[in-house]
This record gives sequence, C-alpha cells and structure tokens, in this order.
Amino acid sequence: MPQDLLFEFIGTAILILLGDGVVANVILKGTKGHNAGWAVITIAWGLAVFVAAYVSGPYSGAHLNPALTLGLALTGKFSGSVIGYIIAQLLGGIFGAVLVYVFYKQHFDIEENKDLKLGVFCTIPAIRNYFYNFVCEVIGTFMLVFGILFAVKEGSGFEGPFPVALLIVVIGMSLGGTTGYAINPARDLAPRIAHFILPIKDKRDSDWSYSWVPILGPIAGAMIAAAVYMAIV
Repeated sequence: MPQDLLFEFIGTAILILLGDGVVANVILKGTKGHNAGWAVITIAWGLAVFVAAYVSGPYSGAHLNPALTLGLALTGKFSGSVIGYIIAQLLGGIFGAVLVYVFYKQHFDIEENKDLKLGVFCTIPAIRNYFYNFVCEVIGTFMLVFGILFAVKEGSGFEGPFPVALLIVVIGMSLGGTTGYAINPARDLAPRIAHFILPIKDKRDSDWSYSWVPILGPIAGAMIAAAVYMAIV
C-alpha cells in the first residue's frame, strides 16, 4: 500500500477509535465517563482530529474524510488518488470502530438500550426529518471544508492540525445537536458497517434508511464550500 494511503488508513482509524471511543465512554452503561455530557464528546472529537491529523498529516495530508478529499480535489489542492483515499478512509474507519467495540465490549454487553449501542458507531438525528437532517449536514460540512480550505491556504498563518481541531469543536458545540454532526461520510458509514458486521449483544438494525443523509449531506456541503471558495478567492 502506498505510504499516503497507509496513513489515511491509520489516521482515520485513530480518528474513529478516539472519537467513537469518547461516545462509548459517555453513553454506555457502567463506564467511568458515563453521563459526562455533550461538552466532553465535542472536545474529545476535536482532540481526536488533532491526534489523527498530527500522525498522518506529514504523510497523507490528513484528509480523513471523503467529503474533504472531494472538496480539495475540486479546488485543485489535491491531485492524488481520490478513490484510493476514500477506500483507505473507509477501511480505517471500520478498523477503528472494531477497536472501539473490542475496548468497550463488556459495556456493550451490559447496555440494554439498543439505540445507544448504535449511537456509539454512527449518528442518529434528534428529530428525524430527512430534509432538515440533510440540510444540517450540508451546513455543518460546508463550515468544516470552507474553514479547512482557508487553513491550508499558503500564508494563512493557520496551517496545521490545531486550528482544524478547534473548528471541529465549535461545529460540534454549535451545529451538532440536531444530527450528531457526521460531517464526514467515513465517520458515519464506516462505523455503521462495523456495527452491522460485529457480534454486538442484542443489537438493533444499523438504520440503513437514514445512512444516506450523513453520506450525501457532507458531500454536498463540501462541494458547495469548494465552489464558494473558488468564487471568492
């Protein structure tokens, strides 16, 4: 496997291990972090992005997100293999989600709420309305990709993983309450696949009827962000 694809795999695996890991720690029964709250989840997701990007950035650019890869390709800021990156991101996301299950298996076993078990792996909207859920994912991902495009702009003064981590935190705190802010198809689809294939005790279905929202919404948001960026810069 080429080094850039390997590190997209590694980076996305770290992202999901730490990101879905904090969700498991907060919502599963009997953990030390049980009921720690939304702020813990949003801050830890930002730190998960920081660690994943810090490790993989020098080798792959740390996209860790198919929507971002597409946005960077559209603006000419990425000329590598879009398909290769997306496959590496999805495989890394599945691997990271499997590690979360292994780590928290005893807590999955004692948790009776099937929705909470699913919620460790993928997003579930607070109010299910596919149109508005889609709009929320579009807007959230627009802010993510639009911000990153300026962060990677040469001479911006904001290069590196830390500004992106802060961006993730503020998106989660400000715009995450409606859908759980997937803003990344690999963050949602890959762990959803893991939920589907893993032998989780008393699990529910993987909610495939909703799965298109956190895939197409982020892709649409990234495309709009790229188009607006190219129009104004």
